[in-house]
Parts: sequence; C-alpha cells; structure tokens
Amino acid sequence: MTIFAIARHELRRLYLTPLAWIILALVQFLLAIVFFTLLNNYLQLGAQQGVLGITNTVVAGALQSAGLIVLLAAPFLTMRLFSEERRSETLTLLMSAPVTVTELVLGKFLGMVTFFTCLLLLITLLPLSLLLGTSIDPGQLACGLIGLFLLMCSISAIGLFMSTLSRQPPVAAASTFGVIFLLWIIHIAGATGNERVSAVFSYLSLLRHFNNLLSGMFSSVDVIYYLLVIITFILLGIWRLDALRTCS
Repeated sequence: MTIFAIARHELRRLYLTPLAWIILALVQFLLAIVFFTLLNNYLQLGAQQGVLGITNTVVAGALQSAGLIVLLAAPFLTMRLFSEERRSETLTLLMSAPVTVTELVLGKFLGMVTFFTCLLLLITLLPLSLLLGTSIDPGQLACGLIGLFLLMCSISAIGLFMSTLSRQPPVAAASTFGVIFLLWIIHIAGATGNERVSAVFSYLSLLRHFNNLLSGMFSSVDVIYYLLVIITFILLGIWRLDALRTCS
C-alpha cells in the first residue's frame, strides 16, 4: 500500500540522519541514569519508608521520566516531517504524485510511530531487567507501556501538524514543544478555577491521563482521550496540506 511505502521511506530517511541515532542513544542514557537512581533509592530506603513496591516506585517512575524525555526530544524529530519538504520545495512534487493528502499524512505519521515503537522497545528492556532479581506487576507494566506508546503517538500527531504550518524546522520544533508542554501542564491552570473548569483542564492534560495508566488503572477514558488527540491533529494536518494544495 502507498501508506506503508511512504512510512518505510520516512523511517529510512530518519535513520539516515545522525539526529535519530543521537536521540536514541541520549534517551537511553538519560533514562538509564534515572532508572538506576530510582532503583538505588528503593534498595536503600524502600523498606524503611514502606513504599508500595518496586513497580510503583522504580518502574512507574522510570516510565514517567521516559515520557518527559520523549516530550523534550520528539519535536527535533517531527520538525522535518513537512517543514523540510516545504523548505526544499519537494512538497509540491509529492502532491503532484499519484498519492492523496491523506495517504501522505498517514504514511509520515506511521513512519514516525514506527521509530517511537523501536524506542519503546529499548525503554522496555530497563524494567524487564528487574526480572533477573525480583518480580514486578506485569499488569501495571503493560498499562504504563501502553500509556507511553499512546503519548508517543499523540506527540507524533501534534508534531506532524505543527510541521505543516512553517517552512522552517526550528520554528516547527519550537511550536510543537509549546503545544505539547501546554497540554502537559494544562491541569495546573484549572487548580484555582471552579469545579467544572478544573474538570475540563484536567481532562485536557496529557500528564493526568498518562499518570492514570502508569498507576495500573486501565480506563477507556484515558485511551479515548489519546485517540481523540491523535485523530484531531492528523485531521488538522490533512486539512492544512489540502489547503496548501488548493493554494498552489
């Protein structure tokens, strides 16, 4: 299919850049530091503090840190999805090819998600390493990994749309980070409002839904939220490119 061909091309192009390999290595390096710090604290103070368990402290803490690291790193990956095409004037060539705007957007989104899936598999190795010396809650680990995957997909969709708005990749990266960071902390804005406003801002927060899944509470509300974010920004990307095609 055309979508998979575009996804393969996007993934190949991504891996040909040093940036992708640097981000893979940097994310693993930073996460390994966080993971071993949490593990060391648990071994030294866990029993004394009566913590809930190694899954709640080490695994959930590491996955939460992974989400924050991905939030910081993802804009540098997604910024080139369409900004680079527009800057190099190859987007017009792509749109004149026998491929629809929907196929183009979905193909690039799938390529980015595939990259993040590879990153997720590497991240998974850290909590799984605990099985060599202890047992962990597989259900909570699965929920946390699902939450991290949905977060990665949401960030990919947001970055994809933002990259259609500018010809300059740095501008796309900065705007992507701004939108993601706003959605990450938006629940704070509702802390001083009334109950209804607080509920709305809380629902819009990427962090709140991510934390729910990290705690092992698998709820359709959280999954639906991420799916809505993904679908919304993909549709916005399709609308934007369709407008560019019409203007050209």
